[in-house]
Amino acid sequence: MKRKRIYPLWKQEGLKVPKKQRKKRRLGSSENGCVRQRATRKNQVWAWDFVHDYTTDRRALKWLTIVDEYSRECLRMHVARSINAQDAIDVLAELFAMRGVREHLRTDNGPEFIATATRD
Repeated sequence: MKRKRIYPLWKQEGLKVPKKQRKKRRLGSSENGCVRQRATRKNQVWAWDFVHDYTTDRRALKWLTIVDEYSRECLRMHVARSINAQDAIDVLAELFAMRGVREHLRTDNGPEFIATATRD
């Protein structure tokens, strides 16, 4: 049966009608996508992302990985129970101090990277 026919019946019986869920919009654009900005030399494009896992005692672990896209070299891996936006910025700043600032820094539009501190 269609929702148009069921929802009025739910209301008539005094049941709670679920609200329509809106699709979450992510901040960012596809201009920095891997198709448009391919790495053509070493240390041109770095990609960073989070990996989540749990220990045997069910405590959370979080890895922040930073990889050079051209050479596939893992530049930095930071592991902690929790990593906030400021921690990620500190790790990246430390890496910039050691290797210099890159032309492009690629991320997905996950919730870790749309924090105001990270975007700034």
